[in-house]
Amino acid sequence: MVRDVFEYALVRVVPRLERGEQVNAGVIVYCRAQGFLGARCVLDEGRLRALDPGVDVRGVGRALDAVELVCRGGAGAGPARDEDAGRRFRWLTSPRSTIVQPGAIHTGLTRDAAGELARLVDRLVL
Repeated sequence: MVRDVFEYALVRVVPRLERGEQVNAGVIVYCRAQGFLGARCVLDEGRLRALDPGVDVRGVGRALDAVELVCRGGAGAGPARDEDAGRRFRWLTSPRSTIVQPGAIHTGLTRDAAGELARLVDRLVL
């Protein structure tokens, strides 16, 4: 069976930019050949508050929800709603200096991009 190239990036929460400490909070996976773009974000509030007790947890949660919405596309994706999956992936993974940031893009081979998303979340986030 053929394996397809996929790309992924971690979604990190950096509550105090000047310190650079981070919590892995999600993964974005894109596989053009399978027409797949997906994200799963899981916020560990305790770990986040350990880095910054005053962090706006609700605001961070909304930002993580937005990552998942942009991946799904459609009306919930805001201005990105009409973009193809590849453009949405590139937009989500472009570097930024905000509390919620993408990590570096990595590649791999897979037969099941959705399964890869679940595997990466279990391995890198939970």
